[in-house]
Amino acid sequence: MSDTMIQAFGEFFGTCILVLLGDGIVAGVSLNKTKSNGAGWVAITFAWGFAVTIAVFLSGFMTPGAHLNPAVTIGVAMAGNFEWSMVVPFIIAQMLGGILGAVLVWLHYYPHWEATKDPATILGVFSTAPAIRHTWSNLLGEIIGTFVLVYGILAFGYNTFADGLNPIVVGILIIVIGLSLGGTTGYAINPARDLGPRIAHFILPIANKGDSDWGYSWIPVVGPIIGGIIAALIYGMFPVL
Repeated sequence: MSDTMIQAFGEFFGTCILVLLGDGIVAGVSLNKTKSNGAGWVAITFAWGFAVTIAVFLSGFMTPGAHLNPAVTIGVAMAGNFEWSMVVPFIIAQMLGGILGAVLVWLHYYPHWEATKDPATILGVFSTAPAIRHTWSNLLGEIIGTFVLVYGILAFGYNTFADGLNPIVVGILIIVIGLSLGGTTGYAINPARDLGPRIAHFILPIANKGDSDWGYSWIPVVGPIIGGIIAALIYGMFPVL
């Protein structure tokens, strides 16, 4: 197997684990008759941060850096820290991993979809939705959140951490973005995390599901990509001392 295929598989596997654990906490909090029902936003944000950390640890030996996010892949490529020839294979792998992770969440919580009657709650397990639907504000929220994420990842690369600490610091960054900025849109900050599971929601025979809200679906894709690009551009304006 070529190095490109190994790294792409790492992105696929890591993103699958990320979505399995991340969407899994949302399912546990949101779906009826789970033991974690009602655990709340703090549980969700902390679990998403931990999910990123664990997914990076589990896939990092295959894909150094473990992006697991198209916005990160594009951002680090624009910053000159990643080969452009690998961008498309990585993004395809991330999207497929997001779909599989969501399918596994559906299987894991199988009887709870029937017990949950609200289609919006069911969709919310798979993909994000705004607390208040306001197009430019929702887009801006995803841009800002992803800017902080990608700029942070780029800046962390020039800090000296003990071995194995970098994924933990990135997980902390995800937690603080969720707690501080995530209450408006649900902070996708990752097109594969939102679009992949949204596709799974569309194709799976989920009990009580409604539509997949394709009218909103472009915001958690375009917003993070713009945020990642802006982060790379601003990061590149300053020489490394």
